[in-house]
Amino acid sequence: MWNRTKITELLKIEYPILLGPMGGGFSTPELLAAVSNAGGLGSLGAYTLSPEEIIETDKIVRTKTDKPYNINLWVNDVDERLFDFPAEKVEEIKTLFKPFFDELSIPLPDLDTNIPSKFLGQVETLFELKPAVFSFIFGIPSKEILNEARKLGIKTVGAATTLDEALALEEAQVDAIVATGFEAGGHRPSFLKPANESLTGTFALIQQVKAKTKTPIIAAGGIADAKGIRAALTLGADAVQIGTAFLVTDESNATPMHKAKLFSEESKNTVLSKSLTGRMGRMIGNRISSAINYETEVLPFPLQTRLMGPLRAAAIAQGKTDMYNFWSGQNAVNLKYTSAKELMEVLVKEMD
Repeated sequence: MWNRTKITELLKIEYPILLGPMGGGFSTPELLAAVSNAGGLGSLGAYTLSPEEIIETDKIVRTKTDKPYNINLWVNDVDERLFDFPAEKVEEIKTLFKPFFDELSIPLPDLDTNIPSKFLGQVETLFELKPAVFSFIFGIPSKEILNEARKLGIKTVGAATTLDEALALEEAQVDAIVATGFEAGGHRPSFLKPANESLTGTFALIQQVKAKTKTPIIAAGGIADAKGIRAALTLGADAVQIGTAFLVTDESNATPMHKAKLFSEESKNTVLSKSLTGRMGRMIGNRISSAINYETEVLPFPLQTRLMGPLRAAAIAQGKTDMYNFWSGQNAVNLKYTSAKELMEVLVKEMD
């Protein structure tokens, strides 16, 4: 009975398969519903959404599924160093990217460092909506927030990239821990040490967390098929979280170009880079990630995202895909399915 685990019991789902909560507009109600309706746990990556947008999206979700689902937020959604970041330093860093803007014949944008956090307002909205699961990355919410979630019957799930982070999450009494290996696509959600010092692989991290904690474990990073699920469960995970394999499905909001890249040979060459947002994330390597190595100072998050926004739009418009970022995990070489429902059915059938 592979599908009877601590996580399926805790979250009241049929199968221990969770959709990675892809933020940045990749999540859709359709993708969430496809996974939840098939017996897994669908997720909505909501860190970029305003409270009003979360409410409107949730309304759509509830028309498509009556199963449990997860809303994911970022505890730390603005780098602390942004609050007193010198204006002259902003201009200095902008010049590093000027050759790319010049190549696309677009001006460097004017940037305002006054970017308030959305997190507390988003949490208040989440408490009004009461999803089955509240997952979070880049830190641990306050005791007050976690206590309120418990009172409302919302299960809390935090992400760890190291054993120390998992221990901190267990001390905070979260309901489950996502053990996130460096193979995972998207941002590295490290919060105790810098991301470049928190690069444990998924299967090593599962075993470390299993040996030292009692909290249910969800494995994430490099898992895209039944073999990966079986390996993770064998090593001690109670569920898996899959992102990239669902990113290529019709239900996801990734662009057709992004999906094509993930199905191409280029997907075998992923890198960890902070060139796009200011925080380390795994993507298919491109000219910008090659030019801006990890030691190069870039703007704090999310100011770096605002710098790169016009560049990304122009790169796509002009067909310069080697200057655009395509998020991807390390294990995209065997992707096959473009239907989230079909992918879930195949995963379950192969596990059975």
